[in-house]
Amino acid sequence: MTEQAAGDLLKRKGLRSTAQRRAVLTALEGHPHSTASDLEARLGVGSSPSGGLSRQGLYNVLEDLAHAGLVRCIEPAGSPARYELRVGDNHHHLVCRRCGDIQDVDCAVGKAPCLDPGENRGYAVDEAEITWWGLSPNCQAKS
Repeated sequence: MTEQAAGDLLKRKGLRSTAQRRAVLTALEGHPHSTASDLEARLGVGSSPSGGLSRQGLYNVLEDLAHAGLVRCIEPAGSPARYELRVGDNHHHLVCRRCGDIQDVDCAVGKAPCLDPGENRGYAVDEAEITWWGLSPNCQAKS
């Protein structure tokens, strides 16, 4: 994603197009399931290339982008929060128990929610997050 595309996206969502927000969106392109630490390293947080972005500033930007629906935050058990640009398409995840690799899985049903809770207890259910756990092909080969 170019800086210009990131800026246009921010404006369409009603957010100010700041250098820090554009930098985070650009850093997520091609790096799905990035942790905040991954982004810190990629952006050089605390150094001049990051546009003066601090660690707290990075978390603030991630929160703003998630609330605006520009990034998705997933939190697999035992893992730090991870961020991706793939939003609003009802996809799920495969997670390796050993190495932590995460892969996207398209929803077989196509529309949300993919599962029915059976008894909805009065809730208007509009989404189901599904995480499958197992061993990645690489980890299986090492076993």
